[in-house]
Amino acid sequence: MLIADDHPIVREGLRRLLNLEDDVAIVGETGDGEATVEAVEKLEPDIVLLDLRMPGMDGFGALQRLQRLGKKTRVIVLTASEDKNEFVQAMKLGCSGIVLKQTASDLIVKSIRKVHSGEIWLDSKHYRSGHAPVRVALRHRARWESESQRRSPLSQREREIVALVAQGYKNKEMAEKMFISEQTVKNHLHNIFDKLGVSDRLELALYAIHKGLHTEDRP
Repeated sequence: MLIADDHPIVREGLRRLLNLEDDVAIVGETGDGEATVEAVEKLEPDIVLLDLRMPGMDGFGALQRLQRLGKKTRVIVLTASEDKNEFVQAMKLGCSGIVLKQTASDLIVKSIRKVHSGEIWLDSKHYRSGHAPVRVALRHRARWESESQRRSPLSQREREIVALVAQGYKNKEMAEKMFISEQTVKNHLHNIFDKLGVSDRLELALYAIHKGLHTEDRP
């Protein structure tokens, strides 16, 4: 486990928390993106807890570099931001989990174990309006994996909409781009949510990234 955060007090808190766990060993700490990439190259940790906001090379830059390295290291983004666009961007850059800094300490530990076992973890209090933060090791991951064994349940038009959602387009923008009504877009989204078992646009965007649909060519 490598801890990457520019705030010493955060690193110390995480170190104390994780040192209580018998199955977690901290191999290093870094305070900027450049040092993080170098540490991953040298130490090859199983997991990196990566802050997105660091001086010099930030977390996004580090994710890009780590993606090019091709290491087996899995990255959990540790962030105070609740910007869904940042979550999606981080997932596109290959992170395996997102944990909010304000989340409960036991869930930070749980996220590490889940990601280490090969699952994807998302922590977002915006996942369900009016409820406490939802922590899921993407509940639909098994379903997504099983879909890879058969033909996608989505029509070509639905796949186009999924790609646009993952790229950040709103309903009105999609309607204009596809020369259809906004209500038709909403109808397609309803059907897509039902087919895939997702409940909001963030889950849908993550599905698209997981299946590689966000890069599909569109007419």
